[in-house]
Amino acid sequence: MEEKDIYAELSSIRNLMERSSKFISLSGLAGVMAGLYAMAGAWFAARITLNHEDIGSPPEDVPVITMAMIVVAFIILVLSMATSYILTVRKAKKRNENVWNPVSKRLLVASGVPFLTGGLFVGALILNEEYKMIPAAFLIFYGLALFAGSQFTYKEIRWLGMVEILLGLCSMYFGNGLIFWAFGFGILHIVYGIYMHFKYER
Repeated sequence: MEEKDIYAELSSIRNLMERSSKFISLSGLAGVMAGLYAMAGAWFAARITLNHEDIGSPPEDVPVITMAMIVVAFIILVLSMATSYILTVRKAKKRNENVWNPVSKRLLVASGVPFLTGGLFVGALILNEEYKMIPAAFLIFYGLALFAGSQFTYKEIRWLGMVEILLGLCSMYFGNGLIFWAFGFGILHIVYGIYMHFKYER
């Protein structure tokens, strides 16, 4: 057997092993779109804040402003998840793969636990009117979800999760939650998505 045939055989075996243990149908373009949604949401949230500061809103308006931002964040989440699902299904079909398989189920469970925990934690922050902590909580628990799920998909997801956690911690200590939120969910996702697209999908 020629050397190039051996390398081809080894590459084929590696691909089969990777498909059986890793979910590799995640779309890089979905990350780019999620980042664009987040940037648009951050801009809208900034406009809400500035408008209320300009008209000198009383303190009792803070919960209303915060809830408006949470609604914006929820819309961004729904759009991001829908886009990710559509693009991931399309990529899986091109690779003749089934999106709903044992590996994707393990990925969903691993990332879903910290994700849902974070949602309940943010709900507790809202009930206790700890609004300044909400952006940091979003970043930290999202990063934990990525880190937990990274063992079942691309290794780059782990590094993205670690950076998201770091940004969340920085937001807790230094404030400026909207800036860290925009960087973590916006710019970081765009950069990550472009990198993943050109590395794995081109």
